[in-house]
Amino acid sequence: MRRFFPVDSLAEDPHSLILGFPKATKAQLKSRLKELKKLGVQDVSFEGPMVIDKQNVLGKGYTGIVILAKIGSKKVALKIRRTDSPRASMEDEARLLEAANKVGTGPRLIKSSKNFVAMEYLDGKKIFDWVKDLKGRGRAVKLKQVICKVMSDCYKLDMAGLDHGELSNITKHVIVGKSVTMIDFESSSLERKVSNVTSATQAIFIGSGLAKIVRQIYNVPSKQRIIPVLRQYKKKRTQASFEKVLEVLRICQAKQ
Repeated sequence: MRRFFPVDSLAEDPHSLILGFPKATKAQLKSRLKELKKLGVQDVSFEGPMVIDKQNVLGKGYTGIVILAKIGSKKVALKIRRTDSPRASMEDEARLLEAANKVGTGPRLIKSSKNFVAMEYLDGKKIFDWVKDLKGRGRAVKLKQVICKVMSDCYKLDMAGLDHGELSNITKHVIVGKSVTMIDFESSSLERKVSNVTSATQAIFIGSGLAKIVRQIYNVPSKQRIIPVLRQYKKKRTQASFEKVLEVLRICQAKQ
């Protein structure tokens, strides 16, 4: 049973550590609480796989802490900027997430401000845990469907000129639940050369712990077959070259 607390509790111990992680003055906490209320955040909850000083959170990164919150009756994932974050505000991350949303990828951006990003809450498992727990008949088909969605989203991002930036470590950056959604656009860029399709392919099929599990579930083509089509895709990022990657990987057959 999820327990929600009034947003004011974030300014009080022990929850104030989350609002101003790793250290904040009373004035900073007061300012941040006012900012949250202006966004319409009314309630917060402390649950999730990560623990900060005995408090559970949905996620923790070098720029922010993510917790479950409510805006009205709607559950949202609330990202709180760390006080020691290398970024001066959350505005760039919100802008990049909005760019991802325009091509139908990423959690939906709901609201943002200097220190906060409120986005669609995704109830599911990180892709590594989902694949690891995949059991029973038909698991190869389910796996291919999930990977097909990931690769299709990567292609959309490539076409939009938005590089995710963290897909070489894809295990933490895709949530599988009712939908399959790429998350965490804090390291994304519209300036870098895009490498979403190539990074995701290498992470899922070639060089990671995830790749080893994927190979146990279905007969993945050899590295010697995958690398040439990836190189061709890097030279010409076209629909045809992308479909050739999918063909070699033997996913998305229904779309070809």
